[in-house]
Amino acid sequence: MPFSPAAIWPIVMLFASNIFMTFAWYGHLKHKGTVLWIAIVTSWAIAFFEYCLAVPANRIGSDVYSTAQLKTMQEVITLLVFSGFSVFWLGENLTWNHAIGFALIAVGASFIFRG
Repeated sequence: MPFSPAAIWPIVMLFASNIFMTFAWYGHLKHKGTVLWIAIVTSWAIAFFEYCLAVPANRIGSDVYSTAQLKTMQEVITLLVFSGFSVFWLGENLTWNHAIGFALIAVGASFIFRG
């Protein structure tokens, strides 16, 4: 049985919103020489677009998913986005401890979607 758009679009929009939010929260770490107030204002401007995606994603998704499921999806998506961001934007390495920790979080998240 195919998924409805109300089941797919929230996931797509949450991925996009998390990309914006990750840059808003952590993107400035690559430019530590920038004055702090500029980093704050820039982060707020980027976060605006995160909200423009996250709010409708949750509104649309609430027709298909429970609030706990939406929040759990958002957290797992955040870990995936952050992992890629930290490697490709910040140049950090992911370790086995990171992988194990993220896997344990994913296992815990899977319980939210049972029955």
